[in-house]
Amino acid sequence: MNKRGLPKGLILGSCTILETAGHGALVPLYQTLQSAVIRDANDLNSRRVIWVHFGVNSAATRFAIENQAVNEATFRCPDEMGWKPQKLPIVPADGEISRIRETALPVEEITKTLAKMGYEVMTSDDAGRFVCNYVYYHSLRFAEQNGIKSVFVHVPLFLTIDEETQMRFAASLLEILASLLALNT
Repeated sequence: MNKRGLPKGLILGSCTILETAGHGALVPLYQTLQSAVIRDANDLNSRRVIWVHFGVNSAATRFAIENQAVNEATFRCPDEMGWKPQKLPIVPADGEISRIRETALPVEEITKTLAKMGYEVMTSDDAGRFVCNYVYYHSLRFAEQNGIKSVFVHVPLFLTIDEETQMRFAASLLEILASLLALNT
């Protein structure tokens, strides 16, 4: 973004790196989410907010725009804090582990636009059951409760798609999201 600049009308509210830990990521995640709600409520221009999450999928060969998250924490290995839940609901108040929350953003349209720009990208309905799904589920729930949008993007390792291409992809994604916001205001 430093090289290209932000798209017109886009303000990058914050950028937070979360621990790769289920419970360990929750406090900073909710602090970030809540600060966006407070900023938006205090803004006289009532700007729109989209939370964009990025997570690495070491097995991926292309970018994946995640359409949904599942209320299931089943970690294949312990997270950074040693937690390894098995078939637990992420939010017990939401009911069963089969409960799904979907993004309010047009994932298919976003994916097609990015593909036309030359990126190797796909739509995904499976954010896994590790920390990415855990964070995305919380984000989608909080977004729904506060009239905000959220999206999660899985990216491959830099060995698979180099850092420069990934940075261009992130900038292109933000431009697309900014144009979607402009259409909806």
